[in-house]
Amino acid sequence: MNKEPLYKSFFHAFAGIIACIKKERNMQIHCCITAAVIAAGFLLKISRLEWMICLLLFALVMSLELVNTAIEATVDLVTEERKPLAKLAKDAAAGAVLISAIVSALIGIMIFAPKGLELVQHWMRLL
Repeated sequence: MNKEPLYKSFFHAFAGIIACIKKERNMQIHCCITAAVIAAGFLLKISRLEWMICLLLFALVMSLELVNTAIEATVDLVTEERKPLAKLAKDAAAGAVLISAIVSALIGIMIFAPKGLELVQHWMRLL
């Protein structure tokens, strides 16, 4: 069995990511939230550990969104009929993304709320 060169595998992977960003509204939302969190991280000077946690959460949510998109596309390819198992597959994949997004948001609040409150208190003292 002849395998294609490694760089082609990377090319296909990046093509999948880009296609998902272009086509999937939820992935676009995740990208916007990621950009906002990165900006807030620089503004609030989060620690190295907090950056690592944020990066892991970005990867978790976006990876699950990619898997969700793959599952939805595969189910749609296999059947256009409404079938209970097809619905379960799609709903379960979407649920995985939702759980990761909710937990990520809660962790984000735990990281950013104290720092934001500190910044607001600092501004109040200046007034």
